[in-house]
Amino acid sequence: MGGYPVILKLEGIRCVVIGGGAVAERKTAGLLDAGADIVIVVSPSLTLQLRKLAESGRITAEIKEYEQSDIRGAGLVFAATDSREVNARVASDAARAGVMVNTADEGSGGSFITPAVVRRGDLLLAVTTSGASPALAAHIRQELEHRYGPRYEAALRDLKRLREELKKLVPDAVKRKELLREAAQRMNAELTASEVHAVRERNPGDADVEQH
Repeated sequence: MGGYPVILKLEGIRCVVIGGGAVAERKTAGLLDAGADIVIVVSPSLTLQLRKLAESGRITAEIKEYEQSDIRGAGLVFAATDSREVNARVASDAARAGVMVNTADEGSGGSFITPAVVRRGDLLLAVTTSGASPALAAHIRQELEHRYGPRYEAALRDLKRLREELKKLVPDAVKRKELLREAAQRMNAELTASEVHAVRERNPGDADVEQH
């Protein structure tokens, strides 16, 4: 299956999650992590975590069965119930309304899939097998979590500040690009060495950790 990868800016976009179980909880958490600020969850019941999010005001919960009107005005829809029939109905309604929809099960007519994700501040690493093997995507994500550890968040902030400073100090765009590339390569090499060392510290018997 082909697909076009994009990063969506979700501020101000109405995101609707149909379902209140574990899958809906994960989808909701992913939306909040991505900066979504208008998240509506529709379900007769909610997990404890979803209830807490609703009580804190981070999401809006509508305790009810799904109706077609629930996706009116939505920019993004997730069909995340435990009913294939309901998910298919949500997908069909969204398609008729021209709204992008993700479904929790295969064959329910969704228009996009969500990748396995590693976030390190502004660094976002996404992996997908286009639905062929979610298990493999999850495995690769775990490898990326080890390879690109939490230190990358601070490192990227430093590189961002350096970029802004060099814009003022180095007017030559070609020279500036070269300096930034060298800084990124040097920082990546240092972080790679430190992350590999950390993995070896956690797994002292593992002598096969490679540096790439």
